[in-house]
Amino acid sequence: PVYGMASCSRSRSLVCPSCYFYLVLALSSFLVGVNGHVSHTHLSKDDRTVILVARPFGFGPNGVIEVEVSDDKIFLPENAPAANKAKIGFFITTAEAEAQLEDDLSEGGCVLDNQNIDRLFTFQEMDAQRGMDGKFEYVNRISPDKGGEYSLFFANCQPGAVISASVRVALYNEGPNGVRDYLSVGEALLPTLYMVMFVLMAVAATLWGLVIFKERANSLKIHIMMFLLVVFKTLSLLSQAGRYHMIRTTGDPHDWRIAFYVFTAFRSLTLFTVVIMIATGWSFLKPFLAEKEKNVLMLVLPLQVIANIATVVLDENTPAAKGWFTWRDVFHLLDIVCCCAVLFPIVWTIKHLREAAATDGKAARNVVKLTLFRQFYVMVVSYIYFTRIVVYLLRSTMPFEYIWVSDAARELATLTFFVLTGIKFRPSEENPYFALADDERAFPL
Repeated sequence: PVYGMASCSRSRSLVCPSCYFYLVLALSSFLVGVNGHVSHTHLSKDDRTVILVARPFGFGPNGVIEVEVSDDKIFLPENAPAANKAKIGFFITTAEAEAQLEDDLSEGGCVLDNQNIDRLFTFQEMDAQRGMDGKFEYVNRISPDKGGEYSLFFANCQPGAVISASVRVALYNEGPNGVRDYLSVGEALLPTLYMVMFVLMAVAATLWGLVIFKERANSLKIHIMMFLLVVFKTLSLLSQAGRYHMIRTTGDPHDWRIAFYVFTAFRSLTLFTVVIMIATGWSFLKPFLAEKEKNVLMLVLPLQVIANIATVVLDENTPAAKGWFTWRDVFHLLDIVCCCAVLFPIVWTIKHLREAAATDGKAARNVVKLTLFRQFYVMVVSYIYFTRIVVYLLRSTMPFEYIWVSDAARELATLTFFVLTGIKFRPSEENPYFALADDERAFPL
């Protein structure tokens, strides 16, 4: 069956209070949509009244929604009357009707009956149109004038019912020649964006490697670690470009997801390690780490391992999986903790240099280094603020056609941060920041 698109909203089913609906609504606004747009979801005796089946997807004039449901079963309490299958089904929403939907849902009822959502089909309609194999296949072609960003939800408004089902969803836009593009309208430029950023980062890595080779007499271990960071970042950008290209053509990233997991994990671990090492002055202010600095490092690295595990869980499952939103919250929490933790060593180093600036014979040298670390502190805070807050605001407030702008802003900010850090801490005989005093060289690593 082919249905026209009505004015919709980003909502969910409702037998529960409307506050639950808006909790889900708020959570869905954080989703970034990093996995493929052909998804497989299995519900096993699920009692949730609202389930986000597919993340927000931007449809163009020739957008298509395909849903295949199989092995569906309804479980009811003993001696309960037969389920009303018209109260169980799927619907799509946009954000435009959110205000009106809030007023409607405050009165209670089932969201499938709400005029501000677009109901796709119910279990009752499924029974009348099943294939010989028991599967139900549904196709909805977006009307040319109804393109927009929609989310797909499952609604269970039957009191006491739990549902089991296997659901396959394919979301895509069709080109003039019928070729499927599984990327959202706002993601269409992401393969090109990440390939361009890969080239720029590869150039930065090459230049940094040449600087280290040319100044090898003045290069320190921290410079090698900085080079490894840029290499891992370059490879993660390449894997992102490949991943989005495969999603565009097939709906699934295939083996590119493995490369993305590996390089992103190494990049995140190396990034926080390098920032902490620079913040402590290791290798160029002092060849050792204090106990409290080691504790920060030992806190951040395990947290980054857990954050990487959360990334894999989020990417390998759809939002319909139980615990998906918990893992998403864990990822954001750990990221914030790590970002805050790396600031402490910079503050400690600034405090130490400020006190040392008053010491006879070292005042001039320590004042110069103090200026550097104040600048580095501002750079780190600005980078964290921009990539964690400003980028999120861009993604949340810009039209869905320009979601790619937030990705571009984040990657350009990262490249800028890397370049400025490299300039500030480059190996050079004339660079006063890398001159260790004799008494500082006496400490073992």
